Amino acid sequence: MTSPDRDSPAVVADTTPLAELTTMRVGGPAERILVAHTRDELTRLASELWSSGEDWLLLGGGSNTVVHDDGFPGTALLVRTSGIEEIADPELPAGSVRVRVAAGENWDTLVATAVEHGWAGIEGLSGIPGLAGAAPVQNIGAYGQELSDVLHSIEFLDALSSAPRRMTADELELGYRDSVIKQGLEGVVLSLDLILSASSAGASASASAAVSAPRRGRHGADPAPSADPAVAEGSEAIAPRPPTPMAPVRYAQLATALGVEVGTEVPIRVLRDSVLRLRAAKGMVLDAADHDSWSSGSFFTNPIVTERFARTLPEGAPRFPMAAVEASDTVISFEELAAGKQPHSSGPVPERMVKLSAAWLIEHAGVAKGFRLPGSGAAVSSKHTLAITNRGGATAAQVAELARFIVQRVQQEFGVILAPEPNLYGLEL
Repeated sequence: MTSPDRDSPAVVADTTPLAELTTMRVGGPAERILVAHTRDELTRLASELWSSGEDWLLLGGGSNTVVHDDGFPGTALLVRTSGIEEIADPELPAGSVRVRVAAGENWDTLVATAVEHGWAGIEGLSGIPGLAGAAPVQNIGAYGQELSDVLHSIEFLDALSSAPRRMTADELELGYRDSVIKQGLEGVVLSLDLILSASSAGASASASAAVSAPRRGRHGADPAPSADPAVAEGSEAIAPRPPTPMAPVRYAQLATALGVEVGTEVPIRVLRDSVLRLRAAKGMVLDAADHDSWSSGSFFTNPIVTERFARTLPEGAPRFPMAAVEASDTVISFEELAAGKQPHSSGPVPERMVKLSAAWLIEHAGVAKGFRLPGSGAAVSSKHTLAITNRGGATAAQVAELARFIVQRVQQEFGVILAPEPNLYGLEL
């Protein structure tokens, strides 16, 4: 598949292996590939696919996707839209800025752009691979920040509707690596709006202006720096505006790396640089020369279990208390209320939940860094146990085989069933 012209209509190809379009670098071809460069094109192509009834796969940066070696029996729709702009919103409090991001923008390019313009709130999410449109699907998070902290809304094309609609963050029901979209709401994210903090020096003098961002490389997948600003017609590029604002360090490992206490405020540029160094040390920043980054990032989510179950685990197992879920109230009539009856919980009080460390469980189940099954091209990362990597020449079947082995070992040792974080197509664990 040749690199598509950004100004051309959707490009169709039939032979490109999806291994070339995913960060795990495994997977056969789709029956055809469509590429959407604009919002209107993405809307039209998605609607046509739904109307046809054929199987389809939405593919952004490919960082959360593992496809069977035989490929995908349908159409892969590549999202290659672009645009970052500041939106006028008179309801915003002073010191805040609303930023609209096209689904096809590279996520880390967005973070870099935000830091460059003095917008705080997503610097802890630096280095996360993939495109912006995937961020609300699983509520990405790292180093003490989550997308839900700053997400205002998304523009969403529902598969059951002919027109896009705006969905608020509350409507998305964002949870730990979860949303109503991940739970089965079929459709396409067209753009997302974020509410970020801006220093007075970084506040925009004019809203609804396009923000310069790097153009894309091959297949539009990996942006590279460019002197050519992508500026919307009739708007002006927003020049970088120092000074960089401060943000609190919310994660212990990050605080240790910076030599400060949790809660200490540091410049967001310093925070971003530290996050990138930490991720790179774990092979979690894409690097063609580093096979530890030939992965889908964290392959397993951290399990959430009841506090009662967590007490059965070894004393050294990390436990992170989750926010308590409030019990629902009983609905009573005015007559009952007047008679002195009081509303009360309609059922048992929900058990307290605890998040465990999947990496700790894997290591203490006997699966070490660098572990691989005999003859396999897939291996646990040499830098940390939460990533399954392609050491060169791995197949999707080998990735799935190793993942199944890890799941079985953790279940046998601790009674916990790990769940995969990437989307698996044609594969089962």
